Amino acid sequence: MLLLRWVWVGNGSNGEVAPYVVYWTLRLLMFALSFVMEDWAIHELVPSPRHRRVAVLLTASSYVTWTLQTHTFSNSVETLLVVWSMVLIQRILENQRLSSVFTSGILGLFIVFGTFNRITFPAFIAIPGIRLVPHFRRRPSALLSLLASSTLFTILAISFDTQFYAKEPITYSTLLNMPVITPLNNLFYNLETKNLAQHGLHPYYQHIVANLPQLLGPASLLLLTIPKFTPPLISAISGIAVLSLFQHQEARFLLPAIPLILSSVRLPQRFTRLWLAAWVVFNVAMGILMGMYHQGGVIPTQLYLASKEDATQAFWWRTYSPPIWLLNGESDRLRTTDLMGLQPDAMIATLSNAATCWNQKNDTKVGTYLVAPRSSTFLDQYTGGQPKTDLALEEVWTYKNHLNLDDLNFAEDGILATIKRVIGRRGLTTWRVFKYCVSPLPSS
Repeated sequence: MLLLRWVWVGNGSNGEVAPYVVYWTLRLLMFALSFVMEDWAIHELVPSPRHRRVAVLLTASSYVTWTLQTHTFSNSVETLLVVWSMVLIQRILENQRLSSVFTSGILGLFIVFGTFNRITFPAFIAIPGIRLVPHFRRRPSALLSLLASSTLFTILAISFDTQFYAKEPITYSTLLNMPVITPLNNLFYNLETKNLAQHGLHPYYQHIVANLPQLLGPASLLLLTIPKFTPPLISAISGIAVLSLFQHQEARFLLPAIPLILSSVRLPQRFTRLWLAAWVVFNVAMGILMGMYHQGGVIPTQLYLASKEDATQAFWWRTYSPPIWLLNGESDRLRTTDLMGLQPDAMIATLSNAATCWNQKNDTKVGTYLVAPRSSTFLDQYTGGQPKTDLALEEVWTYKNHLNLDDLNFAEDGILATIKRVIGRRGLTTWRVFKYCVSPLPSS
């Protein structure tokens, strides 16, 4: 970011970089890291040159790599850390003549960084890491390096988190008596079903039956013909197994498993061209869907709200969490609340408490806004010229290239009705929320 500020000084903005420039810079950075670092890791993890070429081609052509992996998701960072932890484990095992002290120290850093980034990280490397036990017994110095590095960076991570969440400067006493250990807090949060219910509950088989085929497409069939269980494949299986123990299961949680699986499968010996054609069609279609439409309105809407001078409160419902930093320093003026997947009645109750009184001249400097998918038909009763309740929603802006694929309810609405609703009413809409503090006169 410091380099970006230096470049931006010549733009006449005194080094203040616009949020959208930061956003696209980070996306390009993640795009480059994903291609370079993942390909590099696969070159080391796959020993056979012929299989290596297939693994690199499959990973690079997967829509997961050039859409989901280019986001600044914690899952995207976790993917890079997992594949490179696997590389470091392999390097330690292959260099038997060396003590691997330095490599073990770097692995300790990755373990801490990965765990503090996402608590699911250890699930991917724990079982492959068991292979290091014999090496550490022969080379105790490597184990000491791993432990020392892990301890040092754990203390640093806890110190940073404690300082970040503290309301005043921390002391050694604060670190000893009231440390903020985010992985533990995250674990305790996810062990409570009522907490997961706010994000949406899924069956335990969601990852296996729905999410994995959604990410792999035709490559899912290749899992049935894998010749042997390689360390990358074991890492993927162990990670998916642990993730399946939690009832909130989103497809992006499986991102680290995708390059590990694609580096372990083999192309079919029969109907190879047909399979390749299906692979290309699947990834092009999913790339357009997930790269352009799925939750595609979150960033444009946040930039729009930053420009609304009367926006003082914004409630987001049934969308990805909006990035606050895109408000361009307006976060003090505009308070953002992520309602996640809150039940409709509870969401309306929250809006009612925050709604401003209806002003016919529309000259108020205080405004409450709701951002929600247009496909949420529950909101129809609060829109239009004559709402049925005291709470009313006035549409002010809609971003059309937005699909809410988390709102697919085939069980209750049926397949055709659901597709018609989600696709036919696509878009992310911003409504101004107000209420009639004095009951309006009946229309003549």
